[in-house]
Amino acid sequence: MTMDFLRKVGAWIAPPPPKADDGRDQWPSRAAFLLAAMGGCAGQGNLLRYPSVLYNNYGLQWFVPYLLAVFLIAIPALILEVSIGQAYRGGTVIAFNNINRRLKGVGMGPVIVSFIVVQYFTVNLAWIMNYFRWSFTSPLPWEGRIEDFYWNDVLKVGEIVEGSLSPDGKSVASYQQYFSRALIGETVGWSIFIWFLIWFSIFRGVGMTGRVVYFTMGLPIVTTIIFVGRALSLDNASEGVALIWRTWRTDQLASGTVWQVAVGQVFFSTGIGFGYFTSYASYNQKHSNAVMDAILICGSNVLFENFAAFAIFGVVGYLRRWPQDGERLGAFVVGFLTLPEAVLQMPGANFWAILLFFTLVVLGFSSAFVMLDVVVTLICDSGMVKASRPIVVTVLTVVSFLMCLPYCTGFGYYLLDGVDRWVNNVALIFVAWSEVSSATTVYRWRDVVEQTGLPAFIVYQIGFFGGQIFGISLAHGINSPAAGAEAGIAFWVAGSIVAVLIARTPNAKAARFWNWSNFIRKFWFLAFYSGNQIRRDLNLIVGQGKNWKIPFFLPFLLRYISGPALAIVFSFAFPEFHTLRYDPMMITGFILSILTIIVVLVGFVMPRYYDAFIPIGRRGEGTEPTTAMETKGDFAGMPISQIANAEGGLPRDSSLDHDDKAVKDDVAPPAYSSNGLRT
Repeated sequence: MTMDFLRKVGAWIAPPPPKADDGRDQWPSRAAFLLAAMGGCAGQGNLLRYPSVLYNNYGLQWFVPYLLAVFLIAIPALILEVSIGQAYRGGTVIAFNNINRRLKGVGMGPVIVSFIVVQYFTVNLAWIMNYFRWSFTSPLPWEGRIEDFYWNDVLKVGEIVEGSLSPDGKSVASYQQYFSRALIGETVGWSIFIWFLIWFSIFRGVGMTGRVVYFTMGLPIVTTIIFVGRALSLDNASEGVALIWRTWRTDQLASGTVWQVAVGQVFFSTGIGFGYFTSYASYNQKHSNAVMDAILICGSNVLFENFAAFAIFGVVGYLRRWPQDGERLGAFVVGFLTLPEAVLQMPGANFWAILLFFTLVVLGFSSAFVMLDVVVTLICDSGMVKASRPIVVTVLTVVSFLMCLPYCTGFGYYLLDGVDRWVNNVALIFVAWSEVSSATTVYRWRDVVEQTGLPAFIVYQIGFFGGQIFGISLAHGINSPAAGAEAGIAFWVAGSIVAVLIARTPNAKAARFWNWSNFIRKFWFLAFYSGNQIRRDLNLIVGQGKNWKIPFFLPFLLRYISGPALAIVFSFAFPEFHTLRYDPMMITGFILSILTIIVVLVGFVMPRYYDAFIPIGRRGEGTEPTTAMETKGDFAGMPISQIANAEGGLPRDSSLDHDDKAVKDDVAPPAYSSNGLRT
């Protein structure tokens, strides 16, 4: 009786997830998915990192690159990530393998980024727990010594000797030295606690996670509203807010750094390129409203972090701690230097301090466990190990804890700053670029070759990608962005003209008005076919019925706006690193980022090396025969043998052909069961 009772209690606390028709774990509800995804967004990236970035780039001009990054890159990329995860019923590697077998490396990129970031993310949470512990002490120990308490009592940073470059900047005069290498006991202890919370949140899958997220998202919203109200009531708070909303610095827009930082922050806080949206969407019902979900997730994140910033800058104004030219505070620092001051100004300071830091921990670990879940999804989906999910989660948690220990030392803050900077500015940007560019370039590329010929296809891609490389290189080389842009566009136009001239005349009709001449029709197949076709194929799955459809312009945004913009932002990182190459921590972060890029590229050149990450029965997905301008149909996630049968390997009724006109007219096509039969 006792054991039965304990089993019932355990099943209530950590319920097994429900199952979809195809046997895959499924979210208990759509709200659970949305809250989990929003929890991945809303975290330290909103309350701590975003204010630090905003502080370093203060002024209304910040919102020019920030909002452009949101609308032209983040939302389109998020729609892609959610749609492919939901349609192809797997994590990033399985999803991108469905797009093309050579994109398995693109799917590995987000997994590596998440695994690197979650290591230092948890240590930052351990520092917050340090504040939480001291919040029970009266008077609060940071009163009158905000910065001293942060640097010496929490971080316990060790002594360093600053490095430098030679006067001409061509060589390293001396490398930066770090003398304190010992582990900090309290930081290690709190890290263990945080990793336990992460383990508890995901070890039973989305059934348990679906319950945790109601708490991890509800509490932070309430406490954030309270702290914003209190911060704005402080003396001189309006001047802190004016630092952002009434200051305009045009010269900042000419700096590549602000564009780079804006894109990096949008990606870090939104979660683009980390892979967890694809993983979590794979546990959705297959025909959920992916487009609406993606817009809700991204929009809520933007509103939350900008609303929460009022709390930080109200305190900035109260403290009169204005940004100094040439001074750059590290990631997360401004939040740590302002929020503790906010609670000092509130009646019952200890209560509010406890609530504040508890909220920050809740927000933080909700972001942390989704990142580790990306790796768990990869391993469990692949079948490479026979162990159950709880065992996989346990082993990964222990390994991750051991890997976070370098951040728990006297030089841990500097290591975190170096890794955070380059993972976000190099690895994350490249991963996102590879996602949006590859999905709209090589999806069903054989259809393009069949219609226009292989030489034309190759020449067009050389013109497009070569134009990006040539234009960016020239811009940096002669320090003229305008000349670089003109040269890059001219290179692409020249490549396009040559490709069209040598292309065969397609025998299939192009979309809509692109058929008015053979020249234009050939260009459409070379330039737009892959992106348009992945949109049509995905809409048969995620755009059914009253669901929002993936808009016709999204493929164009992904390939011709998001991709080149990310390539430009990516290029800014290398000149910046050149000025910081005397710092071993910066070198460490840069090396990790380059290794991530290599993993992505190796997958394109030698895709079979990543076959182990895909179940044997699913390795053939994405290779089914196709016909130009005809949709694949609702076969995603089916074994290749069933796909072959449904598409002609065995006799079938002609009614199995999807009517693509239904999608164009926003009328739902017939529904099909997992074996390809009409239901």
